[in-house]
Amino acid sequence: MDFSFSEEQQMLQDMTERFVAGRYGFEARERIRASAAGWSPDLWRELGELGLLALAVPEADGGIDAGPVGTMLVARAMGAGLLLEPFIASAVVATTAVARCPAGEGRDALLAAMLAGEQLVVPLDEVLPTPGTIAATQEDTGWRLRGRKPVVYHAPIADVLLVAAHHDGRTALFAVPRTATGVEIESFRTLDDAVAGRVTLDLVVGMDACLSTDAGEALGEAFDRGLAAFCADALGSMERALQATLEYARSRVQFGVPIGRFQALQHRLADMLVQLEQARSMTYLATSSLDEADITDRRAALSGAKALVGQAARAIAQESVQLHGGMGMTDELDVSHHFRRLTAFELRHGSTDAHLRAWREHSLGT
Repeated sequence: MDFSFSEEQQMLQDMTERFVAGRYGFEARERIRASAAGWSPDLWRELGELGLLALAVPEADGGIDAGPVGTMLVARAMGAGLLLEPFIASAVVATTAVARCPAGEGRDALLAAMLAGEQLVVPLDEVLPTPGTIAATQEDTGWRLRGRKPVVYHAPIADVLLVAAHHDGRTALFAVPRTATGVEIESFRTLDDAVAGRVTLDLVVGMDACLSTDAGEALGEAFDRGLAAFCADALGSMERALQATLEYARSRVQFGVPIGRFQALQHRLADMLVQLEQARSMTYLATSSLDEADITDRRAALSGAKALVGQAARAIAQESVQLHGGMGMTDELDVSHHFRRLTAFELRHGSTDAHLRAWREHSLGT
């Protein structure tokens, strides 16, 4: 399998890395993290101007259509830079789902605003249906949406919530303004410093709020692309955590020599590198599977990737902190923030055990 990137893909990766290095350094990120909002709307609009919010959207709908590999390269750079903005949730999952809905005035206007960074649209479910259920009932004047989701990443900062609701045995998709009467959000911060909320819905929306009455396939594709992108985000974070740990091992002197000279630490660093390369291979496999026509093969590759990348993320995160000593958990070092991001990744989007079971079912039919 050829893992080399095209000239266009390499340019996309280089542009994203320059943006992260120039506009999202550690001190800049700390200012954003400490702010009341917990994200930067200005930087989000800059991402729109660069076209990075349009990667997953076909050119016919005003997107770039960078393909799974282009999205992977950008997500990896975002993970390395510890981006707090909801790139994957909005620019991968939400845009994919909306773009796959039937064209119409409301859908087209919403998608255009999303790609420009003018509207932040966040799905209630990022990769898998999460605990809590939303039900949709059609009434004379519109649709009644009722239900609760206990954890929705980025909900408090969204302009629009993308709501998947059960209706007559199918999944309908709605665009609901966050500030609409009947939308209640109790906000909190997560382990990985994201803004999240407990969302309760009990409202009637207009007929035009329904983007699709049968969005099962669109959401399935969006969830698959989101899971592959989250693996890429974790890969970028692991790469940066290992790099920081190697630099520390070369500079930290104990008993007159750098600690990286000690054989026991060299073995641990080598193990981290092996796990990183395995995670890289599985991330590439997950990305390439998105073009797979057979949904069983695609889901097997994605679940296998999430399980292995999740295991590697936890191991590398923990070793990075331990090899830094007590200072590894301080906010002043970026390795502590990679630890939080990677730990959250392993716990989210389906547990390792759940994805191992899914991989077995998809691969072996058992």
